Amino acid sequence: MSRFPIRPLRIVAVALAIATGTATSVADEAKPKAIVASPDKGGDAGLTKFCANAAPAVQEARIAWQMKRLGELDGQLKQRIADLEKSEAAAREWVDKRDALLRAASDDIVAIYTKMQPEAAATQMNAMADSLAAAILSKLRPKTASAILNEMEAARASKLAAIIAGAAAEDKKS
Repeated sequence: MSRFPIRPLRIVAVALAIATGTATSVADEAKPKAIVASPDKGGDAGLTKFCANAAPAVQEARIAWQMKRLGELDGQLKQRIADLEKSEAAAREWVDKRDALLRAASDDIVAIYTKMQPEAAATQMNAMADSLAAAILSKLRPKTASAILNEMEAARASKLAAIIAGAAAEDKKS
């Protein structure tokens, strides 16, 4: 049998052995100690030399790719942090608005609207700013607030209810 067809197989086996860092190859298992990568053999020496020469360039390319990827991830992280800071500022702004809304309706005013007839209270709240009317309604007992909302126009009542619901939803989030 000719050795010519086996030679390319040996070269591939040696290249695999060098690439994986093992001293033996598939061909070595078939013939123990027959094929060993040594720098002084003709074909194997060129392969070993090529791998040794290419290793620093491959390592530099890998480091360059990793640095590029780290830069991309750093940019994405900074963008995400900026987005989260914007969201946090918006949430703080909403909480401040809600607190201002609740402070607008003092306990004395709420006590007055509690004792009023629903028709009269609805008429007066129709003339008020939405935020103040919603603040007063949110501090009233539910039975009193529903009676007042029942006397208002449907569009105005639903608008005030939406403002109150928005404040209640934010209370649950905080």
